[in-house]
Formats: sequence, C-alpha cells, structure tokens
Amino acid sequence: MREVILSGGRDLTQADLNRSGALPAEIMASAEAIVDDVRARGDEAVREYCNKFDGACPDEFRVPAELLDAAPDIVDPAFLKALTQARDQIRAFHEKEREESWFTTRPDGTILGVKVTPVASAAVYVPGGRAQYPSTVLMDTIPAKVAGVERVVMVTPPQKDGSLSAYTLAAAKLAGVDEVYAVGGAQAIGAVAYGTESIPACDKIVGPGNAFVAAAKRYVSGDVGIDMVAGPSEVCVLADATADPAVVAADLMAQAEHDPLASCYLVTCDAELPARVLACAEKLVSQSPREEITRASLDNRGVIVVAEDLDAAIDAVNVVAPEHLELHCADAMGLLGKVKNAGAIFVGAWSSEPLGDYVAGPNHTLPTGGTARFSNPLGVYDFQKRSSVICYTPEGMLADAQATQDMAQAEGLWAHALSVGMRRRLAEQGKEGYEDALAACEGANRVAWPVDLAAPGVPYLPGYTKEV
Repeated sequence: MREVILSGGRDLTQADLNRSGALPAEIMASAEAIVDDVRARGDEAVREYCNKFDGACPDEFRVPAELLDAAPDIVDPAFLKALTQARDQIRAFHEKEREESWFTTRPDGTILGVKVTPVASAAVYVPGGRAQYPSTVLMDTIPAKVAGVERVVMVTPPQKDGSLSAYTLAAAKLAGVDEVYAVGGAQAIGAVAYGTESIPACDKIVGPGNAFVAAAKRYVSGDVGIDMVAGPSEVCVLADATADPAVVAADLMAQAEHDPLASCYLVTCDAELPARVLACAEKLVSQSPREEITRASLDNRGVIVVAEDLDAAIDAVNVVAPEHLELHCADAMGLLGKVKNAGAIFVGAWSSEPLGDYVAGPNHTLPTGGTARFSNPLGVYDFQKRSSVICYTPEGMLADAQATQDMAQAEGLWAHALSVGMRRRLAEQGKEGYEDALAACEGANRVAWPVDLAAPGVPYLPGYTKEV
C-alpha cells in the first residue's frame, strides 16, 4: 500500500488518491456500439454478443419459471435460512424509506403537493463472472418491490455450460423477481433499455457490472433511468490508536478480494498503526483462497494516509468520500456528525462492513469513486417518481398574479405574463369565462404587462470602461 504523510498542515488532495477516474474512451465506444446494434437488430445481435463474450447463449433468453421456483430447494438449508434473514431485514429497513404523496392548502384555498408513483418496471443486472452475488439480487430487488414496482426483471449471464447460479436464482425467488433472462454484458443493458423481440424494455436499470456494463448504463441513461455508474468497490478505514491491526487488516482485505481494481484506504492519526496493519495483512493474505486478487488490490490500489491529528484525518476521509467507511475509533459515534461524504458508515469496531453487505438492512449498492459527495445509496426513492401538483383558486391566483407577471416581464416572456393576465382579469370581474373571446384579446399588451418595470441599472466589472 502506498503511504501519504500529511504534515505541516498539508491537506489530502484528489491527486493523492489512486483513482482511475472516468470510463476509458475505448470501453465507452465499444459499449455504445453494442447497445446501438442491439437496439437495431434485437435478439439476433444479443445472441451474437452472448456467444462472443460469454461463450454461451440459451435457446430462449427467458429462464423457465420452474427453474426459478425450484431454486430454493436445491441450495443448502443453512444458506436459505441466511438468505431469508437477510431478505426480511433488508425489507424492514427499506419499508422506512417509502414516501407517500402529500398535499398542503394555503389559506386562500390553493392546493400544492407531490404525487408519488412507482416506476412501472425495473431491470436488475446481476454479474456472473468472478463470483456470484445473491446479496445483490436482494439489495436491488427489494427496494423496487417496496416502492411498488409491478414488474422486476433480472438479467444475468449464464456460464459456458449453460448453467446459472442456484444461489442467484434462489435469491431472485425470495426477493420477488418476476422474470429472469439469461443474458449479460453491455448487450443485456441494451436489451432492457430498448427491448428486443423476447426481452422487454424497462423504465429503470440498476445493479453493478464490469466496465462495459457501466459504460452501457451511462450510454442509455436519459432514455431510461439508472441507479449510478458504479466503479470498483472501495473501503476506507478511519482508525486511531485503539484500533486492532488484525481486524483492520481483515476489513481492508474484505474489499480487496472483490477485484484487483478495488481501492482500500487506511486513514489514521497513529503513525505506528500502518506497519502493524500491513504485517497482519501479509500473514492473512498468504492464507486467502483469493490471494492473487487481494494482493493486487492492496499493492496497486491501496493508500495509507497518516494525518497529524484526528480532525485532519476526518478531513482526509471527506476528501476520499468512500463507498464504505469504517470508524475504528474510541468515540466512533461522536465522530459521525463530522463525516460529510460516505456511501455507508460503519460505526465502531464491531460494525464489520460485510454485515452491511449481507444482512444489516441498509442497501449495499453505493456510490463509488468519490461520488458519495453528491450521490446516495440505492433506495426505495430510486424506484418512485414525484409529480408536483398545483391547484389554484381564483383568490390564490390573484395573490400570485402580479409577482408572476413582473417576473415574466423581466425575462421578456410576454405570453407567460398574458396567460396569468387573462385569468386575472376574469377573476377581478368575478367571471368564469369571457362572453366574447375575440373582444377579450384586444388590448392584450396591458393585460400581460399592466405595470412597466423601471429599467435596471448596469453593473460593470472592475477594469472596464463604461460606455457613454
């Protein structure tokens, strides 16, 4: 792991972090070409890309319902019990996020509010490469179902022998997935974004994937909704002198084993802690069945930040803005208010990040790459739309008419002001409508702009000469 020493009041900068940034142009171009081809040729294109990239393509993309129904019966009962516990606790958490429509009434009778409606359909992408992720199925499907999404579609690539993960299908059954399609990669994103002969288009696409999946999601965003463009997994451990180096090492490894590109950050104000953590990590990594991946992540993407004091360490954490943040500190809960940027915060030494990955309840689909500065974890709100509701009475319209017309005049939008002015004249006359519509259109200039706004002054920038 690379070490950054913050001394003499130096702050951590983005240049200090080992991040790759935006998706490479060549990956974006490749993903865009695949999506465009799928949009143009449908199932035929999907089949070609499945055979090319996955080495397998089923006769029918849709997974038979009987396979989905039978999946819980072919997994270990202990796993099924764990899956059920996770499902129930994830659902209980997300039930708290559900938003309801609301309305308020002004004294003049004007009604304002928000109408909340679930999206009609959502697609959940579930990877099928290095590892199987039934937890992702739960995390991405359950908030959609809690939101009231009627049709949740799952897409996941088959193995070369045509098999699917029983763990993934069991999770899909328990979470309430309605349809499963055995297709992955950028071609799957194109299919669920625009639809093919056998794969339905969806309104929202969520779930992690490789760089090509992320690039495809970015490309279709705007035509459909997406959750986020997620990069490799990240963890940041903020630790003081009370932290146990073996536990910290294990927690860093828990992210490193995901992907050679996973990023691990250790931020501390204890100058002696990093060496102790690294010694423990070396001993633990050598025993890992995922040693090669874990070591590559720690060696190439790991960063240790040593700050002068705890306040400086917290400032560094906020610059990192990590996907996962663990607080291994004496007064961890007391530090919570100082944390501004993090996808999920694990407070105290007992709060292992994998608890959040699987069973705690909050969603593990989180903003990566520093996007926690402005993004949220996946939640029920991602599957709900909000429509503003505005209902004026004549009295309410009169109360706001002049301000609206003055604003419209300042922006030079005459018909905006006229729209209100025509109604204003009716209300002032106590009428519901004009008896002679054509006559009502005479003298419209004063109806639109009944008051002439004085010309504004001209603010000049320093150093410029005023024109005479």
